[in-house]
Amino acid sequence: MAGKFLRWGAVALGGVAVAALLFVGWVYAASEMHLRSFASPPVFGAEIASDAASLARGEHLAATRGCGGCHGAQFEGAPMWGMVVTPNLASYARDHDAATFERALRHGIDAQGRGMYSMPSFNFRHLRDEDVAALYAYLRNAPVAEGPAPSSGMPFQIRMAIAMGDDDVMPAWLASLPALEHQSAPDTPLARGEYLAMTSCNECHGFSLRADVPWESDGRTPDLVAMMAAYPEEDFRRLMREGVPIGGRDLELMDDVARGRFVHFSDEELSDLYVYLNDRAQRALEAP
Repeated sequence: MAGKFLRWGAVALGGVAVAALLFVGWVYAASEMHLRSFASPPVFGAEIASDAASLARGEHLAATRGCGGCHGAQFEGAPMWGMVVTPNLASYARDHDAATFERALRHGIDAQGRGMYSMPSFNFRHLRDEDVAALYAYLRNAPVAEGPAPSSGMPFQIRMAIAMGDDDVMPAWLASLPALEHQSAPDTPLARGEYLAMTSCNECHGFSLRADVPWESDGRTPDLVAMMAAYPEEDFRRLMREGVPIGGRDLELMDDVARGRFVHFSDEELSDLYVYLNDRAQRALEAP
C-alpha cells in the first residue's frame, strides 16, 4: 500500500512539475510575443557630428536629462529596483549605431527589437533630431567606465505581468503623450521652455505635467502646473538649483534631481522654463 501511495505521489509531483514548466513556457512565449509586437520607427538618419559644440551640447543634455540617474554617474550602468542592471551607455553607444540608439531612446525598443519596460522614453520622445545626434555623439566619445554587467533578460514577475495583460511596456504608452503646442516658432521663450519641460520635467510630473504618469498613483510628485501658480520666479530658481521649495520643507526626490540635474541648466534655460510653466499655470487658473 505504501508503495502505491509513493507511486501516486510521484505521478502527482511529476504532473505539477510539467504544469509549472508549461506555465513558465507560456509566460515567456506570451510576453515575448507582446514585447516584439511594436513596429519599429523609420530609421534615424540625422548626421552625427563630433565637433566640440556638438559634444558640449550632448554633455549638457546628458546632465540635464538625467542619464546618470539610471545609468550611473559615469554611465557605467547601475542596479535598478533590485531587478535589472542598466547598460553602460558609453559602451552601448560604441556597440550600436545611431538608429539603434535613437530607437531605444525615443521609442522604447531595444537592440533586439523588443519593447523596453523601464526605459523612460516618454521623457525623450520630443527630443529634436539634432539633440539625439549630439547626445549619441557625446556618449560615443565618453570614456568607458567599468561597471556591473547589464541585465541579459527580464525578471520573471515582469514577464508574467505582461503575459497576463498588464501592459506597462514603454512603447504602449507613447501614443498617450500630448503634442507640443508652441514649436511653430521654436526660438521664443515659450517654445524653448516647453521643449525643456516636456523633455525633463515630465519624467516625474507626468505626461502633461499634471501628475499623470499612468503607472504611478502614489502621489509622490505633484501637479506641476497647479504648483507653479504659487511660485514667483526667484523661488522657482531656488527650487530648480537647490531643490528647496517655498516654505523650505525637505523634498527628498526633488532635492536630488535639482542638485544632480537641474543645477546644470543655464540662467536663460531657467527663465524660459519659468515662462512656459507660468503660462500653463495662468491658463489653468483662467480655464472655466
